[in-house]
Amino acid sequence: MAHLSQNKDELLKRVRRIAGQVQAIERSLESDADCEKVLHLAAATRGAMNGLLDEIVEAHAREHVAHPDLTAAEREEGLVALIEAIRRYTK
Repeated sequence: MAHLSQNKDELLKRVRRIAGQVQAIERSLESDADCEKVLHLAAATRGAMNGLLDEIVEAHAREHVAHPDLTAAEREEGLVALIEAIRRYTK
C-alpha cells in the first residue's frame, strides 16, 4: 500500500514504541509488579494501539474510500474492507 509507505517511518516508530510497551508489561508481570502498574502499562499500550489503528484507518479511508479518482466499485471494495477491519477490531 503506497499510501502507508509515505508515512512508513512514523508508523514503524509507533509500532516499535508499542513493542517496548508490551515488553514492559511482560517484565512487570515477571517481576510480580503491583497490579496498578500493570494496569497502567496495559492501558497505555491499548491507547497506543488505538492511535496506530486510527492512523491506518484514516489512511485507508482517504485512499480507498474517499479518493476522488476511485470508481464506484473501488470505493465499495475499500468500504467493505474498512467495515470488516472495524468489525474485527470491535469484537
